[in-house]
Order: sequence, then C-alpha cells, then structure tokens
Amino acid sequence: MENTQIHIEDLHPIEQKIISSFNSFSEISITDLEELSDLTLDQIRRGLEWLKYKNIIKSNKTSSLISLDEIGRNAIEQGLPERRLVNAVRDGNISLRTILEKGLLTQREINIAISKAKSNKWVTITNSETEGLTFKLIENFENSSGEELLLNKIFSSKHLTETDLTNSEIEFFKLLIKRPKFIRFKKEEEKVSLTNLGKKVKTQLDLKNRNDKTLAKLENITSLASEHLIAEKWKTLTFRPIDVNAQVNMANPGRKHPLTDLINEIREAFTSLGFVEIDGDYIQSAFWNFDALFTPQDHAARDMQDTFYLSEKIKPKLGNKNLIKKIADTHRQGWKDSWNIKIAKKPVLRTHTTPVTLKYLSETKTDEARIFTIGRVFRNEKVSYKHLVEFNQIEGVVTGKQITLRDLMGIQTEFYKKIGIKKIKFWPTYFPYTEPSLQSMIFNSTLNKWIELFGMGILRPEVIQPFGIRNLVLAWGGGIERIAMLKYGISDVRDLYNNKIGWLRGLSKCQL
Repeated sequence: MENTQIHIEDLHPIEQKIISSFNSFSEISITDLEELSDLTLDQIRRGLEWLKYKNIIKSNKTSSLISLDEIGRNAIEQGLPERRLVNAVRDGNISLRTILEKGLLTQREINIAISKAKSNKWVTITNSETEGLTFKLIENFENSSGEELLLNKIFSSKHLTETDLTNSEIEFFKLLIKRPKFIRFKKEEEKVSLTNLGKKVKTQLDLKNRNDKTLAKLENITSLASEHLIAEKWKTLTFRPIDVNAQVNMANPGRKHPLTDLINEIREAFTSLGFVEIDGDYIQSAFWNFDALFTPQDHAARDMQDTFYLSEKIKPKLGNKNLIKKIADTHRQGWKDSWNIKIAKKPVLRTHTTPVTLKYLSETKTDEARIFTIGRVFRNEKVSYKHLVEFNQIEGVVTGKQITLRDLMGIQTEFYKKIGIKKIKFWPTYFPYTEPSLQSMIFNSTLNKWIELFGMGILRPEVIQPFGIRNLVLAWGGGIERIAMLKYGISDVRDLYNNKIGWLRGLSKCQL
C-alpha cells in the first residue's frame, strides 16, 4: 500500500537535504544533487533508495544512446562484408580465390562474410578440387538484411536509444553488438523527480525551512552523548523519531553446509559414546585397500570399472616384510591361489575407509579400543540419483576381551538414537570380510518402509590374525550421504552438491 502522508519529522536529515535540493518540481541528475545538497555520492544513493521506498521520488528510466562506430560507418559507405561478397558474386567473381586476389574482401573479413551470407540464405557454397570454394546466389533472396536496415536507421537518427527499437530490431541490435567496432552506446545519467506526494513534502519542507531559517536545525539527533547530559542539555534537544515500519534488507549470513552439520553431529555422537577419531590418507596401496581385507586378487571389486587406479610413480607404503608374508600366506591358504606383490603395490584412491582402521590396528596391536573414522572414499561408478564417484563414509571398530555381536547392535542402536533415529532393526546378510554379518535397517516414516543403512559384523580371523590381534573385532561402516538423504527428505543424492541457494537457506538448522 502506498504512503499517502509523510511527517517531516520522520525524515532523515539526508532525505530532507535531497528533497530541498530540488529547485523546482522538474527532474534532476545525481551529479547535480551531489553539487546542490553538499552530500557525498554514497549518502545520495542511500537517501534516494529510502525516498523511493516511501514513494517520495521516482527514478526515470535511462537508456543508451546508440551511434555508429568506426567499422559501422565504413559499412554504411562500402556495405557490410556479406553484402560485398554478394555483389562480388553477382559481378562474376564466384570463387573465394578470385575475391581475395582482387581485394574485394580482406582475409579478415571473408569468414564473417561467408557465415552471414549463408545464414541470410543469400548464397550456396560448394568446394571443388580445381576451384576451391565457390559461391552461387540463391534466387529471390531478400534485398536487405535486418542488420543493414538497423545500421541505416542508426545513421539517419541523431538521438536513437534502445527504447526506440522494435522487438525485431533489438534482436539485430544484439547481433551488431557482437561485431567489434560496429556500434557503440553511451548510457545517459540517471535522473530522479518528485512524485505527487514528494511535491507536497517539498512544499511543507520549504515552509518549515523558511520558518527555521536554516536547514541545520532540522538535523535532529538519534542518540544521547555525554555532552548532552551535562547541564541537562538533553531537555532542549529534538530527537528524530525512528520509523519502525521501514523496510530492511533481508540478511543472509553464511552458514555451514547441511552435510557438514550432519558429519559434525555424527562425530559428536560417537565421541560421546567413548570413541576416539582417527584419520588417514586418500591414496592407499591395493595391499591395504584389498589384500589386508582378505579380498582375492582376482576379485571383481579390484577392476578399473570399480576402482580408481593411480600412476605407479606414486608408491604408498605397504606393511613390514613380516606382515606382508603373513597376509600372502593367508591368501595362498584361503584362496588356494598364487599371490602377486606387484598387484598389492598398485596405488589406488581408497574405496572405503577400512585401510585407515586396519593400519591403526596393525600399528597399535591393542587389546581394547573404540575408534572411528570419517572421510571421503572413491568409487569408479556411474553417477546417478543414488550413486556418486566420491562420498563420505563413517566407519568404526571395537575390540575387547569379552565383546559379542550383541554389543555391536547395542552400540549402533545408541548411535542412531543420538541422531534422532528410533525405529531400528538388524538383518542377517553377507559381507566378504566379516562373519557373522548384519545389515542395520531403519524405518523411514516418509517412505513408510524399512531402509538399509550400515553394514556390520565381526572381522574374519583371516583379516585380524596377520596383525597379531587376539580379541574379536567388531566393525561397521556406511555412507553419510544416505543418512543425509533420509534426514533432509532428498530423493536424489546429487541435490546435496548442487549448491541450490534457496534450499540451503531454507533448510532448518535443527531437524526433528
């Protein structure tokens, strides 16, 4: 709803100075306002926005003055390159070689001439071994192109602006802009004028200024200072009212990405359960990524279709000689096949975070531990609504003297509760390096069905015995993006990385 009444006392001193700078009710430029009002350019622009919002002034739309540039003026006299090409062909110069040799077009002009003449459907082009490129005029083509007509209009007009162009001319105007030094346009300075309400406000303000004799007395204060309190000077001061209905800009402060929030939430959940976080490198050897997990060297997961292999100039560390021998013997006994250290040495981008936890167990040989790791993993898969080539994974292990599979289910249940998931169940399944193995299932009320989430189990003896670990090791892992999809109601995992500002700003910080 428009303002119909303004109180002079409610106006900021900057606004009052701008209004007073209008010597009449005619429009005025910003440059003139700067000279007349004794305000800075920044103050003027700020005050103008306030006054526009209050419907006291209006901004008159500016448009660009259009004129011919150097090549555009030459085109009026000599014709556009495409026109000169057509004229040359009409005069019997049908080959490109002849046209260039006679200087009818320069080497610099010929490409644009051919392109434009062809798009205008003025000529057809053939290529022969003897003549090279040759041209033939198309019968009954239009005499003038839109660009030619617009150039003539600009030439004949002394004061042509964008608002003077028709819709079709605007399209040709855009084409001419792309051609260097054909046309130029100079933007006119923005001008402002008083609205009908503004004229009334100026009349009132002029009257008040005459009564007060000086504009300075209108500069009411907005806050008390120590000198105002001395000798009770505040009693004689006038305070400018605050407009509580004034529009303010919407603030959009920076915030963490929702996926980062979820990772921090998961980290806090496991830390509160007594776990210690560890970290490791993205680049691992196939030894730690596959062999240490008792994955056979001819397993399909090792193929390039599933794994990102790196240049063999990169040489990630293997285990010590004793550990390498133990794992090699385990493979030969378990898979009844030869084991090749060259395959184990191949560098890969880790396909899971398990190499990090295995290295930790190998180095510490601890009897009791609660550790977890969060990090990126990489899979050579086709990107789809549920798959990414890189994603975040949470993984953890627990080892101790008297631990069972029931302890693992209890830990997972407590973890899910801490991130707001309450309906959980576990389902028997198969994983290559755990036995027994379980799949955790959570109930999604939006989809009204059970969803698979984490895989878990007890690490097989073939995995932990080469490390010299005597106790059972409980292990689990899963993708964090999958939890994010369920938590934030996303059906396509790619939406997490699309950087849609509206979604990022609109997502609640705390999910119930």
